[in-house]
Amino acid sequence: MAAARRGRAGGPRSGFRGDAGEPGPAVPQGLLRAARKSGQLNLSGRDLSDVPAQVWRINLDIPEEAHQNLSFGATDRWWEQTDLTKLILASNKLQCLSEDVKLLPALTVLDVHDNQLTSIPSAIGFLENLQRLNVSHNKLQNIPEELTQLRHLKNLLLQHNELSHLPDGFGQLICLEELDLSNNQLATIPPSFASLTSLVRLSLAHNQLMDLPAEISAMKSLKLLDCTKNHLETIPSELACMASLEQLYLRKNKLRYLPEFPSCKLLKELHVGENQIEVLSAEHLKHLNSLCVLELRDNKLKSLPDEITLLQGLERLDLANNDISSLPYALGNLPHLKLLALEGNPLRTIRRDILQKGTQELLKYLRSKIRDDATSPNEDSPVTAMTLPSESRINIHAITVLKVLEYSEKQAAVIPDEIFNAVGSNSVTTVNFSKNQLIEIPERIVELKDSACDVNLGFNKLSSISLKLCVLHKLTHLDVRNNFLTSLPEEMEALTRLQIVNLCFNRFKIFPNVLYRIPTLEAILLSNNQVGSIDPLQIRKMDKLGTLDLQNNDLLQVPPELGNCVNLRTLLLEGNPFRTPRAAILTKGTAAILEYLRSRIPI
Repeated sequence: MAAARRGRAGGPRSGFRGDAGEPGPAVPQGLLRAARKSGQLNLSGRDLSDVPAQVWRINLDIPEEAHQNLSFGATDRWWEQTDLTKLILASNKLQCLSEDVKLLPALTVLDVHDNQLTSIPSAIGFLENLQRLNVSHNKLQNIPEELTQLRHLKNLLLQHNELSHLPDGFGQLICLEELDLSNNQLATIPPSFASLTSLVRLSLAHNQLMDLPAEISAMKSLKLLDCTKNHLETIPSELACMASLEQLYLRKNKLRYLPEFPSCKLLKELHVGENQIEVLSAEHLKHLNSLCVLELRDNKLKSLPDEITLLQGLERLDLANNDISSLPYALGNLPHLKLLALEGNPLRTIRRDILQKGTQELLKYLRSKIRDDATSPNEDSPVTAMTLPSESRINIHAITVLKVLEYSEKQAAVIPDEIFNAVGSNSVTTVNFSKNQLIEIPERIVELKDSACDVNLGFNKLSSISLKLCVLHKLTHLDVRNNFLTSLPEEMEALTRLQIVNLCFNRFKIFPNVLYRIPTLEAILLSNNQVGSIDPLQIRKMDKLGTLDLQNNDLLQVPPELGNCVNLRTLLLEGNPFRTPRAAILTKGTAAILEYLRSRIPI
């Protein structure tokens, strides 16, 4: 290698430009020097309309400092320094790439996303070591056949372009593990896709596909398939044989029925919302033993089969906006179900107030109905003329059986003592004082400190959180949305079991620091406030945090280091004044946002 470099140092080769190159945008010499040592050059976000010639020739030309009378130390001997392996030209104004890209044959990473490219040079085929190519968010209308010669390519990102067809030789990319073709204009997929047997992640979302080729089932390593928002009316039966599939997205298509999945034993997430599905049968469910997420919102389902209880690992079930009028009571026995979305259904057998209490209380209700069915078909005794006045507004059954203390939607300025008196020796786990006119947290809430797990004080007029709340040491869920809060007390650090806190629609201007010190938090909901910044290093320490909702705040920038918070499964940032990430990236979801942020971390 050193000898080769000494040969290069002898002077410009025939057919190449001299050291000075052609006029073009200047690149700071310090960056070039660092790139010769590290093998990495990041020129993103520099408003470049052309790539300077010195970049393509960085491994060929004698560096400018060598022309000066300098003595080189062991770390500065340019003729022994490394070839460029990583080149980032993202977020510029490039309309084309020079064929001189072939002068960088050692490249393993080339990132030119977020430019104005209309084509890829055929010389791309010379980059035989390339493993990752990101050409997303450009204006590409076709892909050169030469790209299919990149036999070591593992990641190919082509989303958000104007592609209407793909080269027939696409199947030659035998090492490809990730392929993103979303947000293009593809109407067909070449049959050669069957040869992409190493592919793990494939996104075809937001295209114009009428059907999927049966050959897609030959992708034996595929774990994620995203076909959201196409024109699919059916799914090939061969898809059911993809034994490695873990996540399947078929949302926003024209499906009238679900296929059966006899071989998809590892399928964890099935997203089929916004279709025209009318029936969900036991046959659809009996093989999906690993399913954690089943999303069926905005379809035409009229009922849910009792066999839904076969999905013992189910954590999220979204049935919103269907035609379901009743639920099987056995649904209450799903042991891991955390979210059951039912809004927009004409449910007639469950009272609205129960539906509004959230998933866990709804499941408790369904379980109680199983017990009721086993003993007596009669409902609870109605309020009559013999009922004591004080009892008529206290649901004793809810306190004793469901462990719920409720006094909501009363427009009350205080919670009457008789409400707390009714608890007696019962252990209340859920407290709902929402939708009142409370200006402070009731002092007697401390009487529930040994049992209360879920407290809802949303839709009141609270301007501060009382220290009384901080003694509820079993608290796991706290909902104080739609109040006038601007801060949280440091004493909340004592809530060592808190998992979910809902602070939406308040008046926070600063992210409450005390939240960083509650390591049990799994979800922080802070949308529709005025928060201006977050600390990504502190958030990264919160290893259980899976959901962070910061929509509609005043974030002027998103720190790139937030991309290292890999435990986040849901990161919501829409409605903030920052310029990057752009809306097109935000719509791709959390994984794409985190990946983008990581790509922006300075090398």
